[in-house]
Amino acid sequence: GFSNEGIWPLCHITHTRPVFRLTDWIHYQKVNERFAVELLDEIQNEEEPLILLQDYHFSLLPLLVKSKRPNARIAVFWHIPWPNPEAFGICPWKQEILIGLLGADLLGFHTQFHCNNFLETVDRYLESKIHWDQFSVERGGSVTLVRPFPISVAFTGGTREPGQETQSRASKREEVLRKIGVTSQYVGVGVDRIDYTKGIVERFRAVERFLEKYPEFTGRFTFVELGAPSRTHIKRYHDLIGELDEIADRINWRFQTKGWKPIVFLKAHHSHQTIGQFYEVADICVVTSLHDGMNLVAKEFVASRDDEDGVLILSQFAGAASELEDALVVNPYDIEQLADAVHAALTMKPAERRARMQRMRAIIKERNVYRWAANIVKTLSQLKLPNPVTEATK
Repeated sequence: GFSNEGIWPLCHITHTRPVFRLTDWIHYQKVNERFAVELLDEIQNEEEPLILLQDYHFSLLPLLVKSKRPNARIAVFWHIPWPNPEAFGICPWKQEILIGLLGADLLGFHTQFHCNNFLETVDRYLESKIHWDQFSVERGGSVTLVRPFPISVAFTGGTREPGQETQSRASKREEVLRKIGVTSQYVGVGVDRIDYTKGIVERFRAVERFLEKYPEFTGRFTFVELGAPSRTHIKRYHDLIGELDEIADRINWRFQTKGWKPIVFLKAHHSHQTIGQFYEVADICVVTSLHDGMNLVAKEFVASRDDEDGVLILSQFAGAASELEDALVVNPYDIEQLADAVHAALTMKPAERRARMQRMRAIIKERNVYRWAANIVKTLSQLKLPNPVTEATK
């Protein structure tokens, strides 16, 4: 409750009101305490343990562990955005969360912007000293470094020769589309957990607007949304699935012809193999997050395209936009711009598509998930911890 209905909407600022219940907060504390007990037991025989804690479920854990094992080096990676101080101030237990996180020696976010927001939030709500030149927080004799570590994906693919892939891609597309019962010249794909932060409603409306503005693509462009149902016991998520079904059905009834429809909405927990097949045959991948720490779908799509083809349409509000500048970056709230981006992607010259994809793939190959992990561990291992004796003397 506290994580999914409180912290998640609070940090994503997507116009869904966060819900804070005292019972949820008590449960959240108990879970963090339980993990602390297990973790302390795990490291009891380690002289200088390195600990990496992940995500917003464990904001209290750093301090719980550090108070018992001050010689442990602790890093936290926060996978979602960190909002501005005013937004975070909504949380009734904001100070407890901040104090808990500052038990870590290293705190990582996806982007520098989120680092800035965190330091400004600490500055607003806690007695502490912010070292802006070092991007660190000093409080109670301890120091927490705050750094951006943009997460990524594994990059395992090579590069196919241009020429042989055209035929195989066409045959693969025909096979994939046959399985979902449509024929189409162009294919777009979206891959998401069904969540109100992902901008799927806006995406569907953009497909509708695209066909209104560019009717020559009627019967020629199909958008396939691979949506994984999530948190359906929460009303906002349950209602979202119904809303998406309704919008997709309305658009399909308006435009569909025999053997073709503009939107195929596949609700299931899709395998990596299935997702990979759609990545390979898609002309465009559309990522329209209303707010996102990173969004790895954007990077997965690029990494999968060893044919160096395809166009990524990417929300300016996803952390990936700061790295993948060769995507068509859009404001997902601007349906006109999004519709025009679909048209620009489908009509882009092959040479430009290839050049953009090559540059994005080079970035992801260089900044892959292994380098992400190594950077965090290296930074953590090189930190000099305060000497308790020296600090007491001061």
